[in-house]
Amino acid sequence: MKLTTIFTNLSLIRSLLARCLQPMVKTVRTSTLLTALAIMSVPSLLLPSVTQAQELAQATQTQTVNINTADAATLAGSLKGIGLSRAEEIIRYRESYGPFKSVDELGDVKGIGPATLDKNRGLITLE
Repeated sequence: MKLTTIFTNLSLIRSLLARCLQPMVKTVRTSTLLTALAIMSVPSLLLPSVTQAQELAQATQTQTVNINTADAATLAGSLKGIGLSRAEEIIRYRESYGPFKSVDELGDVKGIGPATLDKNRGLITLE
């Protein structure tokens, strides 16, 4: 490949990246672009493919969590829309009233409404 063709392609790639990354980066330097291209040329340094990322996301979404035994960090990391403070509320409720008898009972916890409950229904186990 001719050197002029390489620089033309680099210029096109740089302008495309600049348009895509403009909100995050003021300018895309050629040296940064060359570094990125060098890294991308080494297969062992490539990021996982989109398919692998989707499979990982799907596997994470299908893992269930036992709301009667999980700690706050596990609840916060496993349930959609549940942060650490809400997870701590779940544990306080569980300690006050005993183990959950149904998934719907989670709706009695302060700050957990029907929408959050519906998003997590398939992820929650009681045993």
